[in-house]
Amino acid sequence: MATASRRLPALFSRRNGAAPVEAIEGRVRLGRRTKHLVKRLLPGEIAVIDHVNIDRIAAEELIATGVRAVVNASASSNGLYPNAGPLVLTRAGVKLIDVEESDPFELLRDGDRVTVAGDSILVGGEVVVRGHVLEVEELERRQEEQLARVNRALAEFAENTVAHVRGETELLTGSVEFPSTRASFRDRHVLIVVRGERHRRDLKALRAYVRDVRPLIVAVDGGADGVLEAGMKPDVIIGDMDSAGDEALRCGAELIVHAYPDGRAPGRERLLEMGLHHTVLAAAGTSEDVAMLMAYEKGAALIVSVGAHFNLIEFLDRKRGGMSSTFLTRLRIGEKLVDAKGVSRLYNPAPTVGPLLLFLVVFAVLLTILVITSPALNDVFQLVWLKIRIWLGL
Repeated sequence: MATASRRLPALFSRRNGAAPVEAIEGRVRLGRRTKHLVKRLLPGEIAVIDHVNIDRIAAEELIATGVRAVVNASASSNGLYPNAGPLVLTRAGVKLIDVEESDPFELLRDGDRVTVAGDSILVGGEVVVRGHVLEVEELERRQEEQLARVNRALAEFAENTVAHVRGETELLTGSVEFPSTRASFRDRHVLIVVRGERHRRDLKALRAYVRDVRPLIVAVDGGADGVLEAGMKPDVIIGDMDSAGDEALRCGAELIVHAYPDGRAPGRERLLEMGLHHTVLAAAGTSEDVAMLMAYEKGAALIVSVGAHFNLIEFLDRKRGGMSSTFLTRLRIGEKLVDAKGVSRLYNPAPTVGPLLLFLVVFAVLLTILVITSPALNDVFQLVWLKIRIWLGL
């Protein structure tokens, strides 16, 4: 085995005059799917993942859990395109180690108490896994080199997009048959929440808009968890149902399983096991695109997207080979689609009744105190009150 266990007796001492190796101690949590692992990570723990090309979303979710180190069984950045995730992690102070010569999932057990020192992971003082520590300087240099090669990725992306446009023209022609829903879309604002970059921040910025306009909330798969975290409730959840938590699926929202065009719907099995009523929608494209098209076809007045992908780097970062369905969807929806950032900047919330009532109550209390403590004003008040009683015939 390439990482045979051996003891390092002077692991934390100075080596050749260098600074001492910083040790990180904690329990490891194993999960090959990062988006599932972050739901059970606790602050101070060490995440063991299997994530090729860590994207920004995954990095931000890992940082939010409070992990101190991330051990990746795959290449955090394989050089195909400039993914931002590894650099986001390391700049936030999270230690990132790539382990590609062995499988940490075979050498570590969930919940093991380990020590991470340098490029080594120890259990009970014995080195069981060794990898390569990714530093900020190295990642910045890599990213610059990858940006120089991005032209190749752009060409492949464009070719893939064009190649698939013909097969997904049903998104443009309106031939997708959308199921009937309890929720009415007609002439309403529809807020579509996707698990994406900064979706939590955008939802927070839209609190006043949601409170005043009360849009219909459609969550795309894992976006449902973000809606609940923001103190809101989704009206509809659509997707393959592999990212949304159990609490979100049981919140009472209408559930629509997005199936492949041939009718296969792997996510349906989970809902059947949970005993949840749902409908199946077979359509090409991503669940995000289908959700937007459904809102448009059902007569939404405005579609506001949260966490959606709007630029090319985001598509590459999410390992999308092309954007044919997204291109056709945006082409069909047109001006009805607005990004959450635009709404939060342009929307001026109406003044609420609460502050006005509070002002009136405070004013009345102060006026009462002033009248009681001033004999002259008290006399005037009594005279005015007498005239009011005479006028009312009391």
